Formats: sequence, structure tokens, C-alpha cells
Amino acid sequence: MPESVQPDKSAEESKTDDQQATGSATTPEGGEVSGDGSTAPEVEGDDAREDELPAWARKKLEKANAQAASYRTQLRDAQTALENAKTPEEFQAATATLTEKVAELEHQLVREQVARKYELPDELATLLTGKTADELEAVAKTLQKYAPTTESVVLGGGLTPDDGDDGEMDPRKLARRTRR
Repeated sequence: MPESVQPDKSAEESKTDDQQATGSATTPEGGEVSGDGSTAPEVEGDDAREDELPAWARKKLEKANAQAASYRTQLRDAQTALENAKTPEEFQAATATLTEKVAELEHQLVREQVARKYELPDELATLLTGKTADELEAVAKTLQKYAPTTESVVLGGGLTPDDGDDGEMDPRKLARRTRR
């Protein structure tokens, strides 16, 4: 029986060792992922696509990118705080800080969900106060009275364009009507 020949894995192993040493890897699409899990931005082609976007979309994209950058820096800060903790007290202090941030973000999420549930604009959503979801909903119900409605107003001028037909167009009837 012939022995099976195994491919040389030294090149693949050295590549994964380099990625582990630098803290980066490649995604299936070819993009590079850094050690903190964020995808490295592609420099080529992004500017052309961003120029095609309308102003409101660029503004939202910039806001989302800034928020993602903020989360990445917070993650790095938390990682360094936990790595530098040498005593149980330092570790507890670092975890307490992270627990407070998590609680704050969860509260922001609940506030946003309540604001969207009651269809409050962003200006009124900032006025939601309360610690629990029930308190937030009570305030949202009150603020909903002052929120502008999204119902469209029909500006018909008092006339209806109904000319008595049943909605189907019959060319013969239309021709007879125009001849009169």
C-alpha cells in the first residue's frame, strides 16, 4: 500500500504564527482583522463609495463609525485594566467599572426601545427619565401627546376626482364620453 503524502504545512503554520504574534488575522473576504476583533478599514475604494452617499447617510455613517471607535477604545481600556489588575481589589474595581458601564448601556437600550415603541422623535426621547422600563413607559405615554403625528394630511381641496366609474378603464366608454 502506498504511503499518503501530506502537503507541506510549514508555510501555513508560519503564517498563523505571524498572525497570532501580531494579533491579526484575515477574514474570508480578504480583509484583515486586528487583535481586538475589529476589521481594519479598506483604504482603496471607500472614498468613492462614500462620495456617492447622500449627506444624511454620510452623517449616519460617520456617527456609527465614531460610536464603533468609542466602543473599541472602551474595550481596549477594559482589557488593559483587567490585565494590569494584580490584586483581588484591583480586579474587583475593574469589574465594578465594567458592570456600571454595562448597566448604563442597558438602560440606554431600554430607553431607546421605549422611545421607538411610542414613536417619539429623538428630541423627545432624550427627555425620558426613569430607572425601570415601567417608569420610562409612563413618561413616554405623556410625551407621546406632544409628539408630532406621522399621519399624512389629505389636501383634496374639497373636490373628489371620482367621475363615477368603477376603477377600470374601458377605452370605448372613454371615447364616447370625450365625444359628447
